[in-house]
Amino acid sequence: MQSTLASRDLFLIGAGHTNLHIVRMWRMSPVRDVQLTVVSPYSRATYSGMLPGTLAGLYEPTEMEIDLYRFCSSCGVHLIVDSAVGLDPERREIHFSNRPAMQFDVASIGMGSVPSHREIWADNSDVLSIKPMATFRDRLSDRLEAIREGRRTADRPLSLAVVGAGAAGVEVTLCLRSRLEATGYSARITLIDANDSILQGYYSKTIDLAYRELKRCDVELQLGRRIEDYKQGELTFDDGESLTADLVIWATKAAPPPMLDRFQLPKANDGFLAVRPTLQTTADYPVFVVGDTATFVDRPVPKAGVYAVREGPVLWENIRRLLGGQPLKSYDPQSGFLSLLATGDGRAIGQFKGMAFQGAWVWKLKDYIDRKFMHKYRDYRPMAMDSMQSSSSDSEDAKPKMFCRGCGGKASSSVLHDALERLDHSPGDIVKPGFETLDDAVLLNTGPGHVVDTVSVDFFQPFLDDPYLVGRVAAINALSDIWATGAQPQGALAIVTLPRGAAHKQAEFLYQLLAGGARELSAAGAALIGGHTTEGDESAIGYTVLGRLGDSEPLSKRNLAAGDQLILTKPLGTGVLLAAHGESRCEATWMDSLVDNMLRTNAQAAQLCRKYKVTAATDVTGFGLAGHLLEMIDASRTSATLWLDRLPLLEGFGELAAEGLRSSLDPANRQVEDRLDVTETTLRHSAEYQALFDPQTSGGLLIAVPPTEVDTLLAELQEVGDVDSRVIGAVTSASDHSRLTIQHRPSV
Repeated sequence: MQSTLASRDLFLIGAGHTNLHIVRMWRMSPVRDVQLTVVSPYSRATYSGMLPGTLAGLYEPTEMEIDLYRFCSSCGVHLIVDSAVGLDPERREIHFSNRPAMQFDVASIGMGSVPSHREIWADNSDVLSIKPMATFRDRLSDRLEAIREGRRTADRPLSLAVVGAGAAGVEVTLCLRSRLEATGYSARITLIDANDSILQGYYSKTIDLAYRELKRCDVELQLGRRIEDYKQGELTFDDGESLTADLVIWATKAAPPPMLDRFQLPKANDGFLAVRPTLQTTADYPVFVVGDTATFVDRPVPKAGVYAVREGPVLWENIRRLLGGQPLKSYDPQSGFLSLLATGDGRAIGQFKGMAFQGAWVWKLKDYIDRKFMHKYRDYRPMAMDSMQSSSSDSEDAKPKMFCRGCGGKASSSVLHDALERLDHSPGDIVKPGFETLDDAVLLNTGPGHVVDTVSVDFFQPFLDDPYLVGRVAAINALSDIWATGAQPQGALAIVTLPRGAAHKQAEFLYQLLAGGARELSAAGAALIGGHTTEGDESAIGYTVLGRLGDSEPLSKRNLAAGDQLILTKPLGTGVLLAAHGESRCEATWMDSLVDNMLRTNAQAAQLCRKYKVTAATDVTGFGLAGHLLEMIDASRTSATLWLDRLPLLEGFGELAAEGLRSSLDPANRQVEDRLDVTETTLRHSAEYQALFDPQTSGGLLIAVPPTEVDTLLAELQEVGDVDSRVIGAVTSASDHSRLTIQHRPSV
């Protein structure tokens, strides 16, 4: 996260063709003292031109996707993964579905469109809207699998209807045939449209070529038929007739997304946002509208992706002009364009300047154009690090390229312990015995009836450019120290270092951080009761959390007993994944899983520790699993065995660890390696072994429990959402020379 806040914020709402052109240009020439942020409901943007080819199996699904986490990170652009549901231009605020409003200085809205007749498809699980395209393929696969499982016999062909015979509907219909055949489905496909012809607005010869292809694929046509409803497998037409359909795909003409009603900007007659030729809203606000979301009041153009692509350079020029106080230029829509329709069999239909054509060469042309377009947005190398090559070694000496943040930015355990050993840290009567065990939360000797008897503190430097999300994780991370003692959080004091910048920008940054933290504190039954802020070269966020044990005995790192089974409630790997994100190497699916993992709290797991006879517990954070477990066995004067093959890992950790990527705290965490008894040399080269030293941000609980309690505790952990919980080892006999043995789990 930057050390100085920009004086102006530019937001791109939606990750469509036009807005992503701005991100690509930003990488080449960012505007000084302006922060660019992309808002998208999904972490991946889908290129619509490649969807039909993907359905036909001509592309891998990932080939049609732009990884927004990696793309934005590589371009120095912030990313907010959430749905924008409104905009207040007077207050300069963007409203979201799952977070507080954010303030903007300039915005560009490109949220696309949805199919018309929303009343039929929006709340019907048996009707698949082709939008949002980012999820269409997965929704289709899930629905087909549900149909397969629910059918009593496979003798009857699958009945599938595609509603809408425009370009999207025709392409999907032709390419679906290939997909269904490849996956073993026998299907009867019907293409339906209220018009008397397919491909309205296309050349007559192009339409004839498309009719020929539909006939070749045995597609039944129902033209001039308007659908009134779809219920219980029956499509009902306006004339009262019906058609049986196991699955309906909705690909009708473009309609405005319903959330546009909450964008307080002028609307055109079709419900989309009204814009001038400069791409700016017709109202006098610093807001641009592009792609399908825009309707030019003076010269409307079709809702087609080719116009969005051509708008990109004009938008880029006008954003810079607006920021520089210069007059805006007008966008002159092209009168015609090359149109290419995939037929799903390695051929395509095309039209251009009055000509229509078809063949394998047309598909090759379409493929070339689409791949060239995607190549612009799938180069994820950070500009400042292009010359740095990733190590392919899995050597323990692999060096990180930058200092990590989150709990990967903590001082090492050796630094902490060396300092505390020299410190006269006698706390007097205020702290209960047990301070010397270095538990993460301190137990206060407050006596009976006091509201607060436990306190802990934790903070770190932000690891993402999303202050609200960082604030949430920081609160959960700090609360975990209290939960690990079995206490109930009561309140928290915030500790914040703010980047330097204008006062109103600092206030917005602080608000987002604290709003995220307050959300998680409230969910935990605690309150934000105060704090302290300062300015610095590096921002930081954390909390001092106050908790209450009442009459309950605290959980501790001590009290391990021989025979105890060790349960870990969350997968490992946040340190490496966050380091990868800093280098634009963490894939969107991995980031999605990582964020979900960090936002999953330890509250319910801690409650279950109270229900069962848990002997000891701690949360796994910056010192890594090995470091925290060694603290437990040292405090308990025992030894333990870890079963390496039982360690749960976050998605992507294995691939990144094999490339030699490590957190910057990893070398310090490895200082405990001389205390590990590794039974086989080959184990040291495994991803699981590397995970032992990986610092965790908002990690899980490490719980010691008698064998008789294991099965029922694990079952309840699964029920409350800790689905990765598993037994990873066992405590062995007491020993004055505490050791940690690393091996595979013995066969039973």
